[in-house]
Amino acid sequence: MELSIIISTYNNAASLVRTLDSVVKQDADKKLWECVVVNNNSTDDTAERVATFAKQHSEVNIRLVDEPKQGLSHARNRGIVESKGQFLAFIDDDETINEGFVSAYIDLFRNHGAFVGSGALKVCYDSARPKWMSYYTEKMIANPLDLGNEIITITRTITPTGGNMAFNREVFNLYGNFDTALGRKGDELFGGEENDLFDRIRDLGERVFYTPHAVAYHHIADKKLTPEYFDKLAYGVGVSKRLRAEKRGTEEELFSDERAKRRYTRLLALFYTLTFRSSKAKWLVRMRNGISKGVFGTL
Repeated sequence: MELSIIISTYNNAASLVRTLDSVVKQDADKKLWECVVVNNNSTDDTAERVATFAKQHSEVNIRLVDEPKQGLSHARNRGIVESKGQFLAFIDDDETINEGFVSAYIDLFRNHGAFVGSGALKVCYDSARPKWMSYYTEKMIANPLDLGNEIITITRTITPTGGNMAFNREVFNLYGNFDTALGRKGDELFGGEENDLFDRIRDLGERVFYTPHAVAYHHIADKKLTPEYFDKLAYGVGVSKRLRAEKRGTEEELFSDERAKRRYTRLLALFYTLTFRSSKAKWLVRMRNGISKGVFGTL
């Protein structure tokens, strides 16, 4: 078993089936890989749908395992334990992947000396891309990543995407698993667990490689474009930043950075307004205010 695709899921059965439909279309030899779906206390028909799908595609090794402890980090760690591949690729249940996804990661690890990798992540909207969406608000909601058409080392200034990342299994023996104090839990929109892992890996000198040939498409549902979801996500991002800073002892650095970003946001919002893009300005300020509330611990 060369590679395991690990998908953690929580109450997102219909989208998960769309993800699995792209997984079974891989061009790699089916003997070389598997797909492990981790059901994190879903109350919808996730288990039934995965069982039906796996039966319909019996030529592919699709397994469903349960993780009773609520939280994405718990689910991902369960996937590590239950998987059999030497290389582990993590994707989300609201994504689809290209047909060469598995082949690209096997190539990255076997032929390019990679120990840690990240692929491209592109954004797809279930409806139209909102007019108020800017580069910055889209980055918070969808976190796209496109670093060109060549395999390269990702610089420390760029955080790889958690929606398309892969590791040699030995990474977790050397640097530890996902921190269960971080990451989403149920409907809470916190995160940062993958950033924390990448920080630990890079702090000890490990390089992270990028491959443009392993592509994930992040499908953004309409429910993620509502003001309520947007505000909750922005606040969750801020809280996650604060929790990571507390863990690393860099709170003052975070506070200083957030104050600088608030100043920059005001200038950028003014630019948007003066160039007749007031909706982009409004949502950009809204995002920054929400993140700041999470960072500084205010409600």
